[in-house]
Amino acid sequence: MNVLKVKNYDEMSEKACSILLDKINSVPHPVLGLATGSTPEGLYKKLIEEYRSGEVSFKDTTTFNLDEYIGLSMDHPNSYHHYMKDHLFQHIDIDMEKAHVPNGDVTDVQSECKDYEKIIHENGNIDIQILGIGTNGHIGFNEPGTPFTSRTHIVNLAESTRQANARFFGSIEDVPTRAITMGIETIRESKEIIVLVSGEKKAEALSRFINGDVSESFPASILQKHNNVTIVADEAALSKL
Repeated sequence: MNVLKVKNYDEMSEKACSILLDKINSVPHPVLGLATGSTPEGLYKKLIEEYRSGEVSFKDTTTFNLDEYIGLSMDHPNSYHHYMKDHLFQHIDIDMEKAHVPNGDVTDVQSECKDYEKIIHENGNIDIQILGIGTNGHIGFNEPGTPFTSRTHIVNLAESTRQANARFFGSIEDVPTRAITMGIETIRESKEIIVLVSGEKKAEALSRFINGDVSESFPASILQKHNNVTIVADEAALSKL
């Protein structure tokens, strides 16, 4: 794994943006894996700025998001469909037919998982995947104990994950208990992976991610075995290394 140390959150976002721009501008039909939450917000702001300044076009880009809550409609303000539209898609020239987010508001969720996995493979897998890391080591919504061989699937969200996301909802009771997530094996098939880590609260997880044992009890640890992973982390996140 390659570790890029930056000073703060803004520099982390800038560096990640630069890496993504290089990929988008060097691959004819780039396939990006995208994440949600507070960590990538700065990255998306930078990408929008670059688009508006004419440095990049997303017309030939296909995207796949990691996950979505089960039970929220696409236009629900806390759905990841809404998040991606609000933070990126509506501000750039991407073809929305090529901007994929799992649909958690369907009758047959198992079929949605299978279909999502199929579409990823039909597009040649992901060229570059953006990830954050949870304090318990989750990547996407793959909680501790998720098999490393997992494909896109339904997950029961850990209490710690629901607590971490409760700030986006009215209360913890409003946070969905289940989600669709890209599986760990699916993530591992990405040709390149960028892990964004910021803040002291992620320092323990980052230390374990880099130096800990590879174990399904800490899902991110499997990325130690991937041959093209770059960690972009700020000084606070690296404070325990």
